[in-house]
Amino acid sequence: MRLGTNSSINPDLDTAKRVSPPLGLALGGGVARGWAHIGALRALIEAGIRPDIIAGTSIGALVGGAYLSGNLDQLEEWARSLDKRRMMSYADITWGGSGLMKGKRLERVMKHYMGDVFIEDMDRKFAAVACDLRTGYEVWMQQGPIVPAIRASFALPGAFEPVKIDGRYMIDGALVNPVPVSACRALGAHIVIAVSLNGDAFGPMGTNHEVDFDDEQDGPTGDPLELAARSINKMRPDRLLLKSMLGGMNDKAGPKLSSVMMGSLNIVMDRISRSRLAGDPPDVFVAPRVGHIGMIDFTKAEELIERGYRAMQHEIPLIRSVIEVLSDLPNNTPVE
Repeated sequence: MRLGTNSSINPDLDTAKRVSPPLGLALGGGVARGWAHIGALRALIEAGIRPDIIAGTSIGALVGGAYLSGNLDQLEEWARSLDKRRMMSYADITWGGSGLMKGKRLERVMKHYMGDVFIEDMDRKFAAVACDLRTGYEVWMQQGPIVPAIRASFALPGAFEPVKIDGRYMIDGALVNPVPVSACRALGAHIVIAVSLNGDAFGPMGTNHEVDFDDEQDGPTGDPLELAARSINKMRPDRLLLKSMLGGMNDKAGPKLSSVMMGSLNIVMDRISRSRLAGDPPDVFVAPRVGHIGMIDFTKAEELIERGYRAMQHEIPLIRSVIEVLSDLPNNTPVE
């Protein structure tokens, strides 16, 4: 089920009415579950509700940046096209580096769709949340090329190499601010909608399937030389490493590397989110039920987008009500 498309650079500019007071949208981290953010944005566009400010952490930065740069359609099409084989093609394994993957192949995909867009040139405020590896400080990237900022925001330690920006090495912002409500408020939002992917946090962490590493689609021909070549290809170190990473929990063999990494990230995000949202709660909290989907199941875009859409759609009446109530306060002035 496709939930609609936007054909112009920013289609909601023509149909949506800017709200007063300023509206912020905080898009949380959650690795593959972040495709639900695409559906959430579709529901807002459909309802004519236009965020003035977007702050995104990790994959939330990717989806938010794609939306504000006019590339939400392209991102959705790419997400829906992902399968196991295509996902493997983006895994540029590095040996002896500071992460399992360089992330350069994903960077090329983002540059293909987003080009050389600068954050400050977009028509609305945007911040990609990352973490300074040396100091542990939370960093809000609001200027410069959008692609490196997004890459830094999802640079999960162990999985991706840190991204060097302005002399500092940046890692995944989910380690410090998984749902960046505070960033939206600091950028001027009077109303904040938060989309959290940890509402039912403790579901599958890895993938729900093993990955087939065969390059060819057809079965073996029986040629001994071809069969030997395939066997050697399967034993390549990078493929063996990926195979050891991927997969869910196994009662006999124990958790795979991805399950340990994603499970640890999930615990961190859940605990930090609870603490930060208690101190600075959003005005509207949206939590798609996505815990049953593994955190690296990037091939589940269709279901995730649908769940994000339905979750946001359910909250539209509340969002309208909050906007109406807060618009009557004397300190709120219309946004030009």
